[in-house]
Amino acid sequence: MSEREVLELLRENARYEVADIARMTGLEESAVEATIEELESAGIVRGYRAVVDPEKLDEERVRAEVELNVTLDRETSYGDIAERLAKFPEVTALRLVSGDYDFDMEVEGESMREVSRFISEKVAPVPEITQTVTHYVMTSYKESGIELGDGDDDDRLSISP
Repeated sequence: MSEREVLELLRENARYEVADIARMTGLEESAVEATIEELESAGIVRGYRAVVDPEKLDEERVRAEVELNVTLDRETSYGDIAERLAKFPEVTALRLVSGDYDFDMEVEGESMREVSRFISEKVAPVPEITQTVTHYVMTSYKESGIELGDGDDDDRLSISP
């Protein structure tokens, strides 16, 4: 039995029924259920989420990508800073990255003012954070591997004789 096969199918579509996964992998339904339970209890599968196209919603949410530079001291590690930032409900994703900055943080709020206030009042004052650069998301074309939009991907102009 391949745990990897089950995991790939869950990544593809977390709404697959156990019977569907069993049929696609050739496993017994009980084996698929046990595998999923093992993946969840081991913390490999952390949850299941819907990919939502924000432009199709009536509510207006503001999202931003924030670059963070930090300076570490003897008592503080990247993990310590990440643990502190990840506790904020406005933070939807946080990654330690290589390159010109240290952390890539995704933030969501009701307005640009709310996001800006969060960055200036909660994030920037963290002693180890030396610089923040905020990029507001204008439009999303792809989220979690799924293309967004109306599905009409033919951008060519009509030509008539």
